[in-house]
Amino acid sequence: MVYDESVGAVRLELRLGSQAEWIKIFDPRDWTVFVPTPERAENGSTVHIDLDVGGWLVTLRGAVVGQRESPAGLVVALGGAERDKINYLNGFVRGGLLNLREKRRLPIRLQVTYGAIEGPATTFTKDINEEGLFLFTDKPLPETSQIHMLVTVPGKPQPLSLMGKVSHTIVKQDDEAPGMGVVFECDDSQRQELVSIVRDLEAQLNDGKLPVNVVE
Repeated sequence: MVYDESVGAVRLELRLGSQAEWIKIFDPRDWTVFVPTPERAENGSTVHIDLDVGGWLVTLRGAVVGQRESPAGLVVALGGAERDKINYLNGFVRGGLLNLREKRRLPIRLQVTYGAIEGPATTFTKDINEEGLFLFTDKPLPETSQIHMLVTVPGKPQPLSLMGKVSHTIVKQDDEAPGMGVVFECDDSQRQELVSIVRDLEAQLNDGKLPVNVVE
């Protein structure tokens, strides 16, 4: 366990040998994760957990809410902003049995340049699927705004040029990270390309083949 000054948080490594081990350490009733470690940290300490589930890499953020003696470790409550990662991770652990009420959203970080009010702006995605994505920004565009985006995809020589419409926004005053959800507006040909790209990203995510900074 180390304190990472760059993020202002304790950083823990959690490597699980199999997907089944995640079920044993995650409590869906209160969204806590048990991290085996001989180290101690004060309750309330901010924590970043670098989680490796059989090669599936993701960083989870939360706060220490308890200690255990046998086995020794820390109990970490995950923040609300980690919801999409956990939902996807739970589906991944169950072998793809995701919540059928909504399409799964891949919790990956892709660089995006888009037309902001002040001019071109560069940010990153919180998640993406075949129908849209969520962009981090302190200054989201008004809902229903048309938006042009250049999305950088690992392994692609050129960014994807996509049009979309802002479907919802989250501002600083909300409990989650500010940003905006965007629904893609594209023809059948581009839609097929998006489906292929998202499926490829999902396969790389599940196989642990995406760059670490993409799944942060």
